[in-house]
Amino acid sequence: MNRRDMRRKRRVRNQIVSYIVAVLILAGIVTGGVMGIRSIASAMEEKKAAEESQAQAESLAQEEVMMQSQTENETGEVQTEPPVENVPSKEELLEELVESCVANMSLEDKVAGLFIVTPEQLTGVTKAVQAGSGTEEALKKYPVGGLVYFAQNIQSAEQLKEMLSKTAGYATYPLFLGVDEEGGSVARVADQLKLTNVGPMADIGAGGDASAAYTVGQTIGTYLGEYGFNLDFAPIADVLTNPDNKVIGDRAFGSDPAVVSQMVASAVQGLQDTGISACIKHFPGHGNTSGDSHEGSVKTDRMLEEMQAAEFLPFQAGIDAGTDMVMVGHISAPGLTDGDAEPASMNEKIITDILRKQLGYNGIVITDAMNMSAISEYYAADEAAIKALKAGADMILMPEEFVKAYEGVVAAVKDGTIDENRINDSLKRVYRVKYAGTLEE
Repeated sequence: MNRRDMRRKRRVRNQIVSYIVAVLILAGIVTGGVMGIRSIASAMEEKKAAEESQAQAESLAQEEVMMQSQTENETGEVQTEPPVENVPSKEELLEELVESCVANMSLEDKVAGLFIVTPEQLTGVTKAVQAGSGTEEALKKYPVGGLVYFAQNIQSAEQLKEMLSKTAGYATYPLFLGVDEEGGSVARVADQLKLTNVGPMADIGAGGDASAAYTVGQTIGTYLGEYGFNLDFAPIADVLTNPDNKVIGDRAFGSDPAVVSQMVASAVQGLQDTGISACIKHFPGHGNTSGDSHEGSVKTDRMLEEMQAAEFLPFQAGIDAGTDMVMVGHISAPGLTDGDAEPASMNEKIITDILRKQLGYNGIVITDAMNMSAISEYYAADEAAIKALKAGADMILMPEEFVKAYEGVVAAVKDGTIDENRINDSLKRVYRVKYAGTLEE
């Protein structure tokens, strides 16, 4: 029974009761005297009793309707909405966790959390293949944001699992444990452990099937996760517009921006669906260059309009796919910066104005390795780190001298060169990624 039916039946009952009372009153008037008065009083009492009975019946009917509405919504009758509870969303819980974490950290710990270094840079050993007391003590002194591993750190599956597991256990704060695992010529883990190499991305792009790129990401992410990694510095989002570019070469998905965009988006999704953070690289685009920033300064003469129509498209696709991280390269791009030749990794115009504002990226921005000659030959380690952070980068990868860079940034915050809120903003972006997986879906 719905509310409309209840109101109709109530009107009918009221009419019947009124008719009975009227008849009794008329009878009292006809017979007169005491009998009439008694009849009237009796009629009034009967009316009151009838009204009370009616009210009780209506109350019971309403309760029945509410129960039926809650258990039999499919009947199409009026439904009772459950009370709305003020339950925080997953995003609100994550933000509360991140804010609390950052608020309780010392300045020194905050700054350390913005560096990703090799285990050798952290501990001072020549070749790290295990994690013991030296790693534990180093992480307490310098609670870095992450560690990146290379072929020399990998000896066997069990050795790798144990090293990464112990390292993560020693950390005060969550660590990124990363590796360059692109497939093809850059596959540190697959090559060292004799796993099946997924092959160069140029072959995947040439096939034109974006689902193949997803499978590549998923395959790589699955085995990286089994060993304890949570970050892959891949996929390459560069468009190979210069055929003489040997540094990128077949690491790229191809020369067609549309195809590369589809492949990058799918590869990012494949990786991150396995719980591995993706890092697309090398913004604003290394595909048109001919030099190698490992060896020296590299420049592109491409103008903003040209890069918007080509190089930027795969990065936008990766961003739209939800990539956790974007790596900014060391190339100079004066066509994007009104003639400023400072490398992209330290250039506010490229990081903040273009990547953040134009492409709308709100995730983690990390520099390419700062020990490359394109940086180390022209800037001191502390100077380069400070410039990168002021330009808008969130994390510094492999400075030439880690301790010097770390201490330089701490000093820069203390003397006001860098606002501490700038450090906080970057750390919050880092922790949003690190802690996102800890909350239940």
